[in-house]
Amino acid sequence: MDTLIKFGLAPMEKSRRGIQSIEIGSGLLLQLAKHVRPVPLKDLAKAAGMTPGKAHPYMVSFLKVGFVTQTDGGHYELGPLALQLGLTRLQGMDPVKEASQVIEELARETGQSVAIAVWGNLGPTIVRLEEPIQPLHVNLRTGTVMSLANTATGRLFAAYMPPKVVERLLGDELARFGHGTGQTAPVTKDALESLLAETRKHGLSRARGRPIPGIDALCAPVFDSEGHIVLGILVMGPSATFDSNWDGAVAKPLRRCATEVSRRIGRAEQAGT
Repeated sequence: MDTLIKFGLAPMEKSRRGIQSIEIGSGLLLQLAKHVRPVPLKDLAKAAGMTPGKAHPYMVSFLKVGFVTQTDGGHYELGPLALQLGLTRLQGMDPVKEASQVIEELARETGQSVAIAVWGNLGPTIVRLEEPIQPLHVNLRTGTVMSLANTATGRLFAAYMPPKVVERLLGDELARFGHGTGQTAPVTKDALESLLAETRKHGLSRARGRPIPGIDALCAPVFDSEGHIVLGILVMGPSATFDSNWDGAVAKPLRRCATEVSRRIGRAEQAGT
């Protein structure tokens, strides 16, 4: 299934009539947006699948309205109008709203519970929960603050948040729960560092049977245009039916979902994604 359809971005109906020249020209702008440095016309045209002669009139028009600018060497880059439109769009973006539009489909595809967590005053906090057809009976609801050390959600934020912020709250958590035992006892500092390194390596955090026995979870980060983590998307379910492999039946759609939300709020596509 096409990714756009899968996550609620259905293509425009064939019956709608558009302006073909705008659609063609947008291909040049999209290619230009993928480059940090100014691009020669011939390279830009090739990337967009057209000849330089065909691309040139579009670039002239884009220059006139400010969509692009041209260097002294004749290379092209995005202009002030593109920046203005982009900033206006970003200012209106609500990461939680964007994620909420796709997690229902993620819950259906995986057959597991899905939640959205953001960084709150006390740490990672659940702000939205989507249950599958058969709800998962765990003590998790909107407003729940997740353990930084013991949960997949907490370790995701611990891996990507500024270290100074994490250190303070992690110290508070260890002070509160340092005398716990079994499933409630925080992991050791060395074990936590290993888990955080594992999270950064795979781009996902994972919990298997801890802190809730019999429940596994995977959590993926959503990044903004500056590369800062803005929320985590959590998928969890019974260990007996939950595929916790890094590239398994849960991890793959979860990564797609998180990448799509990141793209919606301005995160540029990264190499290898």
